[in-house]
Amino acid sequence: MTTTTLSPSDRIRTLHETHGPSVLRHLIKMTRGDKQTAEDLLQETMLRAWRHVDTLPEQELNQRRWLFTVARRIFIDTVRSKMIRPSETPVFDLEWVTRSEDTTDAALAGEAMVRAFKQLSPAHRQVLTDLHLRGRSIEDVARELDLPPGTVKSRAHYAIRALRQAMDPKD
Repeated sequence: MTTTTLSPSDRIRTLHETHGPSVLRHLIKMTRGDKQTAEDLLQETMLRAWRHVDTLPEQELNQRRWLFTVARRIFIDTVRSKMIRPSETPVFDLEWVTRSEDTTDAALAGEAMVRAFKQLSPAHRQVLTDLHLRGRSIEDVARELDLPPGTVKSRAHYAIRALRQAMDPKD
């Protein structure tokens, strides 16, 4: 049975089964091991073959050459489009952007917190930093500091208590 007597979908299926793996390997090399991009490029190559199914070469060797040529051109077009696209802007941490409710009072309170934090002992600062600023678990902090978990909890408790006392405006 020749390829012209096959239906278009059978013809594309045969083309993909016969040449798809070798085109994919070639595209993986071209993309320097980026399999996902190579698979996307193979899909685009097969889509172009589907669109031109009536004009595809009859001979298997010529079909292979056609597919490799189309895949290479799609790869080149993709690289060129990435080169002319403007560079992406970095994502910023919006938690640090001032909000409308930020006032002078909030700034003063933040400054007071920093001063109070600096007054803590190094052990208390370390525990609070690990637990609350870095979001680590009590078990992880205990393991890193080579302390029992109960000691880490106790230090955190007394450090927070010291911060509250230092921040209390009644003093």
